[in-house]
Amino acid sequence: MTEMPTPPRQQRLPGRFVIGTRGSPLALAQAREFAARLIEAHGWSQEELPLDAIVTTGDSIQDRSLAEAGGKGLFTKELDIAQLAGTINFAVHSSKDLQTRLPEGLVIGGYLPREDARDALISRGITRLADLPQGAVIGSASLRRQAILRRARPDLKIALLRGNVARRLAKVASGEIDATLLALAGLRRLGLEDKASGILDITESLPAVGQGAIGIVIREGDAAAIAALAPILCRDTGIAVTAERAFLTEVDGSCRMPIAGHAVVSGDRLHLRGLLLSPDGSASAEGERHGSVTEAAQLGADLGRELRARAPAGIYDPA
Repeated sequence: MTEMPTPPRQQRLPGRFVIGTRGSPLALAQAREFAARLIEAHGWSQEELPLDAIVTTGDSIQDRSLAEAGGKGLFTKELDIAQLAGTINFAVHSSKDLQTRLPEGLVIGGYLPREDARDALISRGITRLADLPQGAVIGSASLRRQAILRRARPDLKIALLRGNVARRLAKVASGEIDATLLALAGLRRLGLEDKASGILDITESLPAVGQGAIGIVIREGDAAAIAALAPILCRDTGIAVTAERAFLTEVDGSCRMPIAGHAVVSGDRLHLRGLLLSPDGSASAEGERHGSVTEAAQLGADLGRELRARAPAGIYDPA
């Protein structure tokens, strides 16, 4: 009897990948989640995946909105520079912070499984927006959330609220503001889901593009990084965010106008919703697309072109 040859053992990928991240507690939690998935998939040790916490311009600016300060790139610029210089191999980002067009030489390698994309209401015992007192002060730095709040409750007073999750929670707890909205995904990743007094339905507060999804940026053509990522990426999240980002690209989303977009994948089908709002929430253009997951980018771009063309006067300003 001829002995069958023993299949060759799969070659273990070398470790020692430096993971770049912002230094906020949430960013570090996301980077550690990414590292844990790599460790589980490849059998690496923590020492083979050092974290490099990098202070970004967006983290340094706390006194004005991102729209006034310069847009989404404020949270990624320093990480992009480090990656292009070769000092980090992976950059871990909240996908909603990623620019629609990455710097030349960088690409999105993929996405981890998405957390719940809904917005959470943080208040002292009130579970619904409708139940906030007349004229309540609600803090937010997001143009999308501000416009959604103003559309639902024109009587609310919107106050600029920047800073990490703990700072925002403290502002509500102290009574400095009556409420705020935060991403439920971030609360869950920090173990703070119990701080949410209520959760807004997707139809009540359509999320930001990429909300709840952790995106991993790599250098273009980095074969080792691509191989390392392969077993931990989520297909459905990648398809959904591809559609959302294609939509965002068509409406030129740059943190200077209120934009929302969210896609859901069910098997081989995709459902995408998109929304453009005026800053005061009084005017809007919204729509949706259903189609095959193979058409994710096309569906997103098509919806973006439609809403851009239908946007009421005053919503879309290309300048």
